Amino acid sequence: MGDQYPVVKVAAVQAASVFLDRESSTAKACRLIRKAGSNGARVIAFPEGFIPTHPVWYHHHAATGALANRLATELFKNSVEIPGPDIDALCAAARDVNAYVVIGVCEKLPRTIGTMFNTQVYIGPNGRLLGKHQKIMPTVGERLVHMGGFGDTFGAFQTEFGPMSGLICGENSNPLAVFALTAEGTRIHVMSWPNHFPTSGDPMRNRVAVDSQAFAQMSKAFVVSACGTVDEDMIRKLEPGPEAEKFLRSPDCCGGSVIVAPNSRIIAGPMGAEEGILYAECNLEIGIQMKLRHDFAGHYNRPDIFQLQISRAAPRIYTVQGVEEQIALPKVRAVETRLPRHAAPRLTDATGRSARRRAVRKRSRAPHKKR
Repeated sequence: MGDQYPVVKVAAVQAASVFLDRESSTAKACRLIRKAGSNGARVIAFPEGFIPTHPVWYHHHAATGALANRLATELFKNSVEIPGPDIDALCAAARDVNAYVVIGVCEKLPRTIGTMFNTQVYIGPNGRLLGKHQKIMPTVGERLVHMGGFGDTFGAFQTEFGPMSGLICGENSNPLAVFALTAEGTRIHVMSWPNHFPTSGDPMRNRVAVDSQAFAQMSKAFVVSACGTVDEDMIRKLEPGPEAEKFLRSPDCCGGSVIVAPNSRIIAGPMGAEEGILYAECNLEIGIQMKLRHDFAGHYNRPDIFQLQISRAAPRIYTVQGVEEQIALPKVRAVETRLPRHAAPRLTDATGRSARRRAVRKRSRAPHKKR
């Protein structure tokens, strides 16, 4: 009989966020999860920063300008805490349709003001949070609002059909990141992309197609690329100039979601600029066939020549020492304040017991010596 490698139905969600509105973007994501799941998708991929949006205003406005600062402030106010109520809602939707979900969010750390991460959230079909990946190196305007993640959130995660992975935008063309996930045996890889690239570069869809096929060729995994798109509400709130508005309304500006097989062939898409859900059936045995030819982290490599080392550690910027002593001090003071004014000072420990009393008890327990 041997091992079984299933056919997995995947979905790439191409949609616009509800611009800078965390609750509404979460509700929209939950609706799309349930829709894709009701159509049989077991893996559902979302764009970069879908909740509440991606900081694309830096493509069109000065970084230190009033509008950019106001939108960045709104980004933080609408960012997602992990775990938190927004994640709980997404987990419930994933559980309802028995699907794995990979979704991009702008993450903020609990009880902090000002620090954000560009993050992919991984959710299991049982509705549990599997983990997250914080983009290692923010790109272009992202560097004005996002901090880079560390190795503790990098790597493939386990699913019922083998290792699955995800990366965000430009990370998908980082050769070392691609090799690391190949070495971890990823079988399905999710690429999360924004709703458009800077005006100075090629259309986003060109880059998405190239990176998706390149990753599939190197890893022999299925690649699900989910791109964002632009809507009227976003254009209005961005307040673009005439040229920028013309660019944003171009059908070549946004979209381009695509699904690629391990043999580098496009099996679904690319989409245009419209909202929608792209589906494909992924026969995991194709990955076996392709790795028999080239397994770049296995038989088609030379570990005596090429090696890659990854650190899973995250540096700690702030640590506290002496916590136990700090907690004990108030107890000492409380004992001392109950002493009468005329009493001689005594040494006490953290429990308030007298050092003199302990010494007397110790002497009384000692064996008497014969004279």
